[in-house]
Amino acid sequence: MKKIFFLTAIIVSLASCAQTKGESFKAPAPEKTPPSKNEAVATFAEGCFWHTEIVFQSLKGVRDAVSGYAGGTTTDPDYDKVSTGNTGHAESVQVYYDPSKVSFETLVAAFFASQDPTQVNGQGPDEGTQYRSIAFYRTPQGKAIIEREIARINSSGKYKNKVATQIVPFTKFYPAEDYHQEYIAHHPENIYVQRVNIPDYLRFRKEFKGPFKD
Repeated sequence: MKKIFFLTAIIVSLASCAQTKGESFKAPAPEKTPPSKNEAVATFAEGCFWHTEIVFQSLKGVRDAVSGYAGGTTTDPDYDKVSTGNTGHAESVQVYYDPSKVSFETLVAAFFASQDPTQVNGQGPDEGTQYRSIAFYRTPQGKAIIEREIARINSSGKYKNKVATQIVPFTKFYPAEDYHQEYIAHHPENIYVQRVNIPDYLRFRKEFKGPFKD
């Protein structure tokens, strides 16, 4: 058993949020309906954006979640540049949602429930500032909602350490390359997807109360 665990750990450590191979899994697909006139936008970063994307796409009221880069100062970042950790940007998702169907409070709760928010500059096997946890806000009300959720988590005793998520005013979002969009749905055979993304997502589905799409 120890040998199997050791070999599994090696495989996962060699994989990352950008490599490939294995079994079948159906990721939640984004809705393809046009945005409503009352649609709102939220932006989050919590490690590999492949994982973050399906977390939000699985929620009722979310039309789409687009992978990209935010939080840095470099203009027109791409995956290679962001992967160096020198751009200031983090792998992020832009979430398009209907506030009449899902609240920003619910999105924030889902964000924190789908990660270890106490991990600094990384998430799981992905390490570096490009994988740090960030909750972006667009209004003072949005900032207050994020702060309340962090205070609730810190006082709950769920984690040994305090929440390390950064609370950052939103400035600019850069969509990632096409091959990163809905990556899990298109590449369920990827070793990282199978050993990291899918287990993390299923754990989130089990622990979070939704609302989830059918």
